Amino acid sequence: MENIFDRSVDLGEFVPQPDDDMIVCRCEEVTKGQIRQAVHDGMFTITEIRRYLRTGMGLCQGQTCAKLVKRIVANELKVSMDVLEPASSRAPMRPIEMEVFARENN
Repeated sequence: MENIFDRSVDLGEFVPQPDDDMIVCRCEEVTKGQIRQAVHDGMFTITEIRRYLRTGMGLCQGQTCAKLVKRIVANELKVSMDVLEPASSRAPMRPIEMEVFARENN
């Protein structure tokens, strides 16, 4: 499968694997099986997987799971990881109380 946007390709039947319950995205508690199932449901890009399952959208912003998710998707599509677009990531953020900003202006 060279063109990941060719939705007419038959990936075959989803066959559960023994390690499908392994958590891949700890922040959003997404399992390997959920990612594999999403690919079989038609999510062929990292962006689609992210929007569908919220992988990489937790506190770490994909710093811990992005490569794993990409590898799982590539394996299911039977393509090289290089074919998939790079997952965008952001620096981890934490909530800050407004009081902190108020002190900076004084």
